[in-house]
Amino acid sequence: MNTASKYHATNEQLDAEFKLIEAAKLDINRFGPLYDKYYKQIFNYLYQRLDDKETAFDVTSQVFLKAMTNLSKYQFKGVPFASWLYRIAYSELMQLFREKKAQRTVNADVADIKHLCEEINENYYDDFLPVLSKVLTELDEVELQLIEMRFFEKRPFKEVAEVLELSETNAKVKLHRLLEKIKKSLKTNSSIK
Repeated sequence: MNTASKYHATNEQLDAEFKLIEAAKLDINRFGPLYDKYYKQIFNYLYQRLDDKETAFDVTSQVFLKAMTNLSKYQFKGVPFASWLYRIAYSELMQLFREKKAQRTVNADVADIKHLCEEINENYYDDFLPVLSKVLTELDEVELQLIEMRFFEKRPFKEVAEVLELSETNAKVKLHRLLEKIKKSLKTNSSIK
């Protein structure tokens, strides 16, 4: 099995992307294909967390400006370039939240919640929605990012770990503990026993 395919990109795709990055490092005017490839993805990531389109546009612009400015510092780590962009986006979000210019939003649909319930070996019940909403709002940023990226965006652990600057093992351990915490909250706070 090609290990790269597990991480949303084949070796050929990663090689082609690496060439685009190296070309852009030599001539920043060649950054366009990377921007075109990832703009919508990064915008959606930010908009999902902000729920304010204008702020999401502004932060997305900042992410790509920082990426262009710091492209010479980028080091290939075997994951798509998007992981680096997500790390920048995450950093920009945290700065925005610290400055209290934006409210944190958690957007998940019922399918996401059902998937989360399956992961913790619980049947889904409508009673879980308010409990899960409360639990999610009480999580710290890293915990919330773990849940969102792994279950709502269905990202592989390697990419989640890269974005959050954790080892893959640490990301898995943190997520396991977090799922146990969520499971306990569901059992304690819902009318379903």
